[in-house]
Amino acid sequence: MAAGFGGFVADTAASGELVVQPRMGFGDVATMRAGLLATKGARAATAGTITVDSYTRVGDLDSAAAALASGAALNGYPLVSHGVAVNRELLRGVRDATFPVQVRHGSANPGKVFEALLDVGLDATEGGPVSYCLPYSRIPLSQAVNHWARGCELLATRGQAAGREPHLETFGGCVLGQLCPPGQLVALSVLEGLFFQAYGLRDISLSYAQQTSPEQDIEAVLALRALAEEFLAGVRWHVVVYAYMGVYPQTPRGAASLLTAAAELAVRTGAERLIVKTEAESRRIPTIEENVAALELAGTAARAARPVAPPPSRTDSQVYAEARRLVEATLELHQDVGRALLRAFKLGYLDIPYCVHPDNRGAARSHIDGDGALRWADIGALPLDGLVARRRSRPVGSAELLDALHYVQRRHDAGSECPGLEHADGGGRSDHDEGY
Repeated sequence: MAAGFGGFVADTAASGELVVQPRMGFGDVATMRAGLLATKGARAATAGTITVDSYTRVGDLDSAAAALASGAALNGYPLVSHGVAVNRELLRGVRDATFPVQVRHGSANPGKVFEALLDVGLDATEGGPVSYCLPYSRIPLSQAVNHWARGCELLATRGQAAGREPHLETFGGCVLGQLCPPGQLVALSVLEGLFFQAYGLRDISLSYAQQTSPEQDIEAVLALRALAEEFLAGVRWHVVVYAYMGVYPQTPRGAASLLTAAAELAVRTGAERLIVKTEAESRRIPTIEENVAALELAGTAARAARPVAPPPSRTDSQVYAEARRLVEATLELHQDVGRALLRAFKLGYLDIPYCVHPDNRGAARSHIDGDGALRWADIGALPLDGLVARRRSRPVGSAELLDALHYVQRRHDAGSECPGLEHADGGGRSDHDEGY
């Protein structure tokens, strides 16, 4: 199998390092190039990121081109509008065997983005038919599934024909970034991975976003690894952890504490890659320097947390039991994974709490329990009977929901006692942020 993005991550993990990666994207070519070079030069094992702009994300290429022509600021890199020659110049002397570059985009219809990255020899990107439709688009889920089926086939066939092994990362483990119980995040990550495999991809990564409880997060990543081993035979895969994607701490100390915990989570669960956030996340798009500082902090924390031996996969946890039930119930609905996903959402077998997309049933609800874990408050039609109580005694009100949204920020900014991963027993997004 060709090395590519997945091979770089595997080799880096084998050497005892965690790959750390920013969400970086700038509209100006010189700034984007400077950001990539700074990432490459950071004191950590890094991969580069080109995050596209919001116009490109929704397919409004005319507005992206108009912004370029007028010199208007963009919140990401307009990969399609810049064209092949400009994109090649951007990457000249930057991307090489020691520094792969991934394109992040946030699109429910990724075809143009995939064509543009393939045209310049890139081979790594991310997203998914569910994870880049329900939270960030209003197109019907059925259209997103069709768009992603064609996009995956394009990425696989063109990339493999060129002698490369294209890499696709599912965003399924990060849906809405917060307040989705880990069992469903793990299930969505596995299901989108199976979708990618069905359309020809042989090199994938499975995502999981840091949530509210270090102990529960450990359960989740180990459950994700166990289910990948069971369901994703025949593909090379690795796990990527995302630093918390909800309301971020506002103080430098709080932001550093949360990012350090994310790096420790990744290392101690055997995850191979980490998407970082910076101390500026709560206020604005971070600078190149702030991104580099976050990368280096995460790299230092990862080296300090390196375990003696890889942790075992977990098949005896609550998160594993919920995730496996959701994966199996979905796959039983149709032999085609895409159709199975559509039926699962129509029946409410998959249901994202607080997601207002018309194709999401919206009956399931979550809450943070007394020990900080994210649990189901109402499972709606989720097939979790016998594993989870159908609903708790009182519904989640607006005050409780608002409190939950700020739970992590408040805990880390206050420096209040927070169970660190060393004690665990194993047992608002901006347009620039994830999103994409």
